[in-house]
Amino acid sequence: MDHAAADLDRSATQILDYAALARIPVAQSPFPHVVVPHFVPPGALARIYPQLPKLDRGGSFPPEALSLGSDAAALMAELEGPGLRSAIGRKFGLALDDSPTMLTMRLATREKDGQIHTDSHAKRVTVLLYLNPPGPAFADQGGCLRLLRSAGDLDDYEVEVPPTDGTLLVFPNGPDTFHGHRTYVGPRHSIQLNYMTNDARARTELRRHRLSALVKRYF
Repeated sequence: MDHAAADLDRSATQILDYAALARIPVAQSPFPHVVVPHFVPPGALARIYPQLPKLDRGGSFPPEALSLGSDAAALMAELEGPGLRSAIGRKFGLALDDSPTMLTMRLATREKDGQIHTDSHAKRVTVLLYLNPPGPAFADQGGCLRLLRSAGDLDDYEVEVPPTDGTLLVFPNGPDTFHGHRTYVGPRHSIQLNYMTNDARARTELRRHRLSALVKRYF
């Protein structure tokens, strides 16, 4: 098998490109983060995307509340597995072995979504994975996540991440990790994985997460 054929074969079977995550350095501005294009390789994404729910419904859904195909379910399992945990821990110099995980999925974005915010203090690290095909709205910056220099201006951004093509964004949370996006209404498939703290606030969020899975099952 030649090199091109080998690359195609790997892209058809590999779920996550850990080598790309290891290769790309951590950017420091406006806060430490890493962006990995095609972290879900094209071959895998071509199998996974058709297996995701296509519902025009906002809010976050635990994966167990959704009807997923086998490849999409395998992606969810891989995201919560030890391989990604170890890779992110090494990348940012964090000990994550004892951090509980919380995994949610968004299927669509509403007009009210995307306002400037930082994530909960119960979330040590935020991992965002974007699964959408490219489209005119995303090309026009709608729904593209911006990493901001300040809390008061959505246009004061250092980095903009299109929510497409299996792109990964990871950042440890902090008081200045402001982010948001311009208004976008419509389908926007994203997965959010958080490595949580072990305090009471995190336990409350995890209990609410488990309850949400029961209430929303199955869409």
